[in-house]
Amino acid sequence: MAEVSNKQLLLRDYVSGFPKESDLYVTSSTLKLKLPQGSEEVLVKNLYLSCDPYMRNRMKKLLNPASYADSFNLHSPISGYGVAKVIESGDPKFKEGDLVWGITGWEQYSIINATQAQTLFKIHDTDVPLSYYTGILGMPGMTAYVGFYELCSPKKGEYVFISAASGAVGQLVGQFAKLLGCYVVGSAGSKEKVDLLKTKFGFDEAFNYKEEPDLDAALKRYFPEGIDIYFENVGGKMLDAVLLNLRLHARIAGCGMISQYNLERPEGVHNLMHLILKQARLEGFVVTSYYHLYPKFLELVLPSIKQGKIVYVEDVAEGLESGPAALVGLFAGRNVGKQLVVVSRE
Repeated sequence: MAEVSNKQLLLRDYVSGFPKESDLYVTSSTLKLKLPQGSEEVLVKNLYLSCDPYMRNRMKKLLNPASYADSFNLHSPISGYGVAKVIESGDPKFKEGDLVWGITGWEQYSIINATQAQTLFKIHDTDVPLSYYTGILGMPGMTAYVGFYELCSPKKGEYVFISAASGAVGQLVGQFAKLLGCYVVGSAGSKEKVDLLKTKFGFDEAFNYKEEPDLDAALKRYFPEGIDIYFENVGGKMLDAVLLNLRLHARIAGCGMISQYNLERPEGVHNLMHLILKQARLEGFVVTSYYHLYPKFLELVLPSIKQGKIVYVEDVAEGLESGPAALVGLFAGRNVGKQLVVVSRE
C-alpha cells in the first residue's frame, strides 16, 4: 500500500487584527493512498487551491454558531475551495481519474468525508483551464451570477457600480453587466487595477478609492443620475457613500464586506434611511444556497468564455509554500485578479 509525504498548510493560532504570513505554516505528514474497506470517503490529489475573502473570518475564533463557515481547526490543514483529481472513491458518484471542484484541504492529498463529498462538483468540460474552476467556473463565478442576475434582476441600460471590482467576483459582475447593455463603473485599490477594469474587462469607468478623499463626491461624478445596482464587496465607508447615491428602486447585492474583516469593531453605517427614501432593497446572500443553479450558470458562462465575450485574470502563486503569502496578500489587495495557489498541475 503506497504511503506518500503529504505537505500541508496549517493555522498556528486564531488571528485578531491583520493576519500575518507567520500565522500560517507548512508542515508534512504521511498518508496511505488507500481508503479503508467500505469507506464512503473520496481520496483526492489537490491541483489548485482558491484564496477567497471569506477565509479571513475562518481565521478567527467565531463566537456566532450560526456563521455559515466554521473557524479553522488549529494545527490541522485549513480548508477551502479547490480543484482536485480523484485517486480513489467510496462514493459511487465519483471514480478514479475524475476531476472535481469543491471544498478540500490545503494539502497535497485530502480525504474528503462522505458529507463533504456531497458538495463536490464533477468537472465535465476541460476545454478551458482547470484553474478556472477555482474562480470563474467555480464558487466566485456562481457568486457573481447569483448576486447580479438572481438578486438584482438587472435591465438593459441600468447604472451599475461594483466595489473591489478587479477581484475574482467583481471582474465577472462587470462583464455580465456590460453584456446586458448596462453602464458599469468599478472601484479598486491601485492604478494597475483601475486600468485593468477599463482596458481588459470593458468597464465604462473605474476609479482608485484610495485617491478619493470624498467617496460621495466621486460617486456623484460617475453617477450623476444615481445608481440602480450596487454589487457590495467592501462595506463600511463605501456602502455609506453608495446609500447617498441610489436611484429609485435600486438593488444592492450584499456579497462581502472585506473592509471590515480585520477590524476588532466593525464600522457603523449611517445612511440606511436612504433605503426607505429610495424604496431600495439590500439583500445579503450565501452562494451555497444557490448551487442548484450551477447547470444554468454553466450554460451562460462556458460559451461566453469560449467565444471570448468574457475574459478572466488570475494571480497564480506556485507551490503550497507560497500559500501564506498568497492568502494574506488577498486581504492587503496585493493580488491582481483571482488569487489561487498551484499545488500540482497533473
